[in-house]
Amino acid sequence: MPNNFYFLVFAVILVWLIALSVFFWRILRHYNNLTKGVSEKTLKTVLEEVLQSVDLQKKDIAYLKDYSLKLEKEGLLHIQKVGLVRFNPFKDTGGDQSFILSLIDGNNTGVIISGLYSRAGTRWYAKKVLEGKAVEHELSEEEKKALREAK
Repeated sequence: MPNNFYFLVFAVILVWLIALSVFFWRILRHYNNLTKGVSEKTLKTVLEEVLQSVDLQKKDIAYLKDYSLKLEKEGLLHIQKVGLVRFNPFKDTGGDQSFILSLIDGNNTGVIISGLYSRAGTRWYAKKVLEGKAVEHELSEEEKKALREAK
């Protein structure tokens, strides 16, 4: 019986040593993969460099995010929507030679330019638009149509 007991203890210790050896070799292989191509650097220095580069990348991403938000806000201020309506305001002139042009930004703010053609001459008018509504002067039906077309 004592021989069987020693054999069992020896077998358990042997299995335990094999398991520890496999575990150790796996860790060593992983460590070598992490430090592959790096001369005279420890895992600690390699990981510190990785953390520093991650911090730098986080700062760069934050900067790019802020910059893109700024560009998006500024982009709303450029003319993005254009509406054009041609019409004949007077029955005594032929053709739709008068027009209304609306130039609107992303905030629906801009200007409406009207060109009224008559036999006596052409008259030009401009009206401010703020957030889709006329500021100082009421819009005519044609100007409202040009504004809707621009939106």
